[in-house]
Parts: sequence; structure tokens; C-alpha cells
Amino acid sequence: MGVDGLDESRRIIPVGAPGPRVDRGGGVGPEPGTFQRLLESAIEGDGLKFSAHAQKRIETASCPFGAGEIERVAHGVDLAQSKGSRESLVLLDGMALVVSVRNRTVITAVDMRRMKDNVFTNIDSAVIV
Repeated sequence: MGVDGLDESRRIIPVGAPGPRVDRGGGVGPEPGTFQRLLESAIEGDGLKFSAHAQKRIETASCPFGAGEIERVAHGVDLAQSKGSRESLVLLDGMALVVSVRNRTVITAVDMRRMKDNVFTNIDSAVIV
């Protein structure tokens, strides 16, 4: 029972009230703006940047993308850089990210649902993190 005496599973949330978003995959996604906050802290920490296009793709993807994922991508970029890569495909759980290693910038992101029949060009390495 909730504070107001109503069963929590039967509560009605008014239209426009803040609450969890439901993604296309049927799961509950992060609150709006969460990725933006994580992105800003990542830029301050390890210098990893995301293009506007990549940000939009990640925010609409059905895969969760939090601080742990940003850290794993940064590690993948470090590995690619240590091998002399310039443009790398970083595979992370259900996402493929094309990264400019030199600029430490995620150029684009593709989730698993959109990955079929895609060809990734202009890359010189692939990293699975």
C-alpha cells in the first residue's frame, strides 16, 4: 500500500507527470536528461566526446547506456589508440559505435535492431569491450 492508501500497482499517474520512460523494447528507460548528465561528466573525466548524431542515437536506443558503458567505450578507445588506430568500430553489448580515435569522439551509434545489413566503412580496427 502506498502513502495515500492505494495499491502501488494500481496508482494512476497524471498525463505529463514525470516518471520512467518506456522504450520501444518494452523495458523501462532512464529518466530524460540522464545520458546528457553522464556525457558531461565523461567529457570532464577522460575526454571522450559524442557527436550530436551519436547522442541522439544512444538516447533513442533500447540498450541502457550509463557511466559504466561510457567507461568501457573510453577503455576501448585507449586500446585502439595504443595500436595506432584512427577510426574504430567499438562493439559494446547491443551497440556498435564508430569512434574517431584521434579526436576521442563517438561519431555514430547503431543499436542491435538497426545493425542488420549495415556496412561499416572507413574504419581501420574493431574493439569488443
